[in-house]
Amino acid sequence: MPSDQHQPAPSRGRARRAAPRRRAGRPRRTGAILGLTLLGSLIPGVGYLAAGWKKLGAVVLTVSLALLGLAGYYGLTQRERIIELAVAPKQLQYVTVGLCLLGTLWIVVIVTSHRALRSGTATKGSRFGGAVLVGLLSFAVAVPTAMGVQTARTQQDLVQTVFAGGNSKSATRPTVKNKKDPWAGKPRLNVLLLGADDAAKRDGVRTDTVIVASIDTVTGNVSLISLPRKLMFMPFPKGTKLHEEYPDGFGEDGISMADRLEWMLDAIYKNVPEQHPGIVGPSDNEGADILKLTVGEATGLPLDYYVQINLAGFTQLVNALGGIRVNINYPIPVGGSDDAKRPPNYYLQPAKDKHLWGLEALWYARGRYMIPNPDDARSARQRCAIHAIAEAATPPNLLKSYRSLAEVGKNMLRTDIPQELLPAFLELALKIKSAKVSEVPLDGKKLKFAYPHPDYDGLRATVAAALAAKPASTTPTTRGTPKPAQPTRKATNKPSTPSTPNTAAPADLADACEYHPVEAP
Repeated sequence: MPSDQHQPAPSRGRARRAAPRRRAGRPRRTGAILGLTLLGSLIPGVGYLAAGWKKLGAVVLTVSLALLGLAGYYGLTQRERIIELAVAPKQLQYVTVGLCLLGTLWIVVIVTSHRALRSGTATKGSRFGGAVLVGLLSFAVAVPTAMGVQTARTQQDLVQTVFAGGNSKSATRPTVKNKKDPWAGKPRLNVLLLGADDAAKRDGVRTDTVIVASIDTVTGNVSLISLPRKLMFMPFPKGTKLHEEYPDGFGEDGISMADRLEWMLDAIYKNVPEQHPGIVGPSDNEGADILKLTVGEATGLPLDYYVQINLAGFTQLVNALGGIRVNINYPIPVGGSDDAKRPPNYYLQPAKDKHLWGLEALWYARGRYMIPNPDDARSARQRCAIHAIAEAATPPNLLKSYRSLAEVGKNMLRTDIPQELLPAFLELALKIKSAKVSEVPLDGKKLKFAYPHPDYDGLRATVAAALAAKPASTTPTTRGTPKPAQPTRKATNKPSTPSTPNTAAPADLADACEYHPVEAP
């Protein structure tokens, strides 16, 4: 064999020409690798194509573009399907698995694309820069993927915890056959809103807030009907066991004022199930089912569902939303007790567009120390608080605080709304968001609310007339505290005679909550 010394040596000129190309090519090669790695992470598949892996690159790029197009199509044209996906526990589980798989595959594509593009003669510096870039890109994919998975799991937990599943029991929930369009042939949906106070110092749960939300299923307009918590002899529908037990309503004549406290509307939730357990049949929340029946009979409205809010969680809800803004028209006590003659800690002073955090927002809705006709005044402010919360629940605000809101919701909400109807409820909620919220004016003096025997015939007639009337036209106004009502006449034990209905149209809630300061009560 010929020795190495007989091999022809390369010319010096050729060597001199080759060396500059290597020195000039390395920086460009490193920059190109990093640029293609970045592009390949944004558009998976491009890195493979640039590295010469044409078949794999074409497949990955085609799948990536197809998924992107599919996401755009559903986002623009299939809002109902997305809403349904957001409230279906089983589908949310699929979303969780899908996000994990997609994020993992994306990171694998980033890493392998860079390895395919990287030059085998790359310097240590270029290798380090590439590793840093790949690490940053992988982190940029992993973080939103983890957040998406966490959000999907949180939403799944919220839906399963709060809303009624297939094994839930309700004695008053309607049977819906058309679950795709449950409002077909149903002009109004009536939901009972309960504010339950189960503070440690109270004997059992009392529903200090009782509001009926009557929703027009076509327009989304909402009419709120507030009932004072001290109503006595609340009626029950004929033909029910409750009516057999209380044919004249829930109440007793000839008893002391102290004993009357156990026969008022806010005591029904606790006392009736204790006195007659199982009287309404199988139920996960007997108190709420009983209230649906009696409030429905008193107002003349069939109540479909209830939503119960634990007032202890109200402050957390407001804080999670970043507070609410209301107008305060007269000093509202924070703390204090008329019965114990204990003055409040301080007053929320009149102010326009006042920002309130949780605790002060709670007292805005509950304060009653030395306020004339405190129950009516408080009910009016509670309606304004609901309106303010609805305004604070903007999409950006909900997204920013979603996990906190979901955790609060699990602890403070109970309802008999079934999971299978949540897509339809969310569609209706979108209508409500841009519709008009009004209050049905109830003349407590005319309807004898302060008497042991209120005029429930007059109440039913008033509600029917108000819902049949068109909402009063108003100009846009700001939120506020309604004026405190004047004191009603002293209650007597004489039964009342039916009164003529108050035919006033529902008043726009924004107008009722406008800023109109008055003298301190």
